[in-house]
Formats: sequence, structure tokens, C-alpha cells
Amino acid sequence: MSLNNIQLQDFIVDELYKDNLLVSPETASSTRRPIPPAAPAAPAQPVTPAAAATPIATPPPAGTQPPSAGATPAAKPAAGASLADIAAAMRKGSPANTTIPNPAGSTVPETPATPSQPKSVEAPPNPTTTQPYKTLGNHRRKVTILVNSPGTPFLPDNQLNFLTKILEACRMNIGDVAIVNHAAAAVNITALKEQLQPSVIILFGLEPTTIRLPINFPVFKLQPYDQCTYLAAPPLDQLVQNSDESKLLKSKLWVCLKSLFDV
Repeated sequence: MSLNNIQLQDFIVDELYKDNLLVSPETASSTRRPIPPAAPAAPAQPVTPAAAATPIATPPPAGTQPPSAGATPAAKPAAGASLADIAAAMRKGSPANTTIPNPAGSTVPETPATPSQPKSVEAPPNPTTTQPYKTLGNHRRKVTILVNSPGTPFLPDNQLNFLTKILEACRMNIGDVAIVNHAAAAVNITALKEQLQPSVIILFGLEPTTIRLPINFPVFKLQPYDQCTYLAAPPLDQLVQNSDESKLLKSKLWVCLKSLFDV
């Protein structure tokens, strides 16, 4: 077969050379397959405002019934209640404060929780006042004797006997003075004067600044200050000894006491 003798049908030529050949209307209508017309589109339904605002209801779970209008929700049954009690509570639709019996027979009221009230903070108690100083003697002549004797309420026996002899030499006794032990309770001069109101204060073994005096003075020197006369002396445990130094200290003390009490 020669390639020059191949004959093509008209519709094949039309498809191959449709952009280059001119086809008559009769040939085109006979060779082309008809195209069916498209179906008309359905008109869109208008959306009303009421339909747009209406929410879509969610169907309840299977096996449950929606609550009727105006029905009160059923009370929550107590822990451990039987199935019959739960069913009865659901049928009655009891309010929240209705009690439901538990298996033991007692009722448990369901009351709304009340907000907790703030706790009031109590004011701290007032500090206790200073305890009065313990004294030995009646303080009839307003003579206060301050000592520093650890381990005893006031003084050991030998020192108390020595002090008693000194007072007798000054025509006084324990009833005329008040002995205060700084080792038992630290002495503050302001509190001491408020309690005893002394006119004479003798310090045995204590510095004036130890009792909060604003002034200082040496031993064996009479020091008037603030309507009171002060006398500082060595500790009593040095004065009770039998040494020559102790005898010298006792003589100096006696000179001061004679001037102080006019003996």
C-alpha cells in the first residue's frame, strides 16, 4: 500500500486540522458529536433571620428522657444509696435541700456551702510589768544596800553576820535597811527608786554604771545625786577576810559610814 493513497475520513481530518482548515457548516454538523445542554441550577433558598438565630438542639443520649418544663432537678443521692432510693429521688425531683436516706437509715442534709469568714487576729498581750525586787529587811530608815552574791538569795551567813555588826556600830539593824541581791535580779536604778524610794544607797562590789547610774565615782567617796546619797565599797567577801588588806578596807569603810550616819 502506498502512503499517498491513504484516505482519511472527514471527521478525522477535521479533528487533526481544525485550526488550519475551513470546514463547511454541513461537514461540521455531520462530523461533530452533539454536546448535551447543561441542567439549570436550582434557585437558592432565602435564609430568614428567625431560622438563622435558632440554635440547633443537641439530641439527648440514648436511653434518657429530656426534663419537662418547670421540673426541679433531682437531688444528688447520698453515697452508698440503693438503686430503689436513687430511682425514687429521680422520680420525685426533690429540691437541693431535701434529704435522701442512706442505707444506714440516717439522713444527710445537703446544705449550700457558706463562705468562710476571715479569722480575727488577736492583739498581742501587754508585756508584763517589772517584778518588784526581793528585799531583806523592813527599810525603816530608807537605807538600801546592794550586794552581788551569786548562788544565794541575799548573802552567805558569814557576810550577813559581818554586815549586821556594821549596822549595829551605826546604831541600826536589819529592820532599818533593805538588802537587794543584784545577782538574783539585775538592778535598774530607776525601777529600784520607784519601788523603795531610798535616801541612801550603799553598793558592795558593784560599779555605779552597773545599775544604770548616769554618773560614776570611786569607792569610799560619798556621792550625792538626784536626792539620794551613794557610797561605793569593795565586795563583802573581801571585807570578811582576816588579812591586813581587809583590815585597811574596813577602816576606810568605817570612816565613810560615821560621816554618813553621824556616829
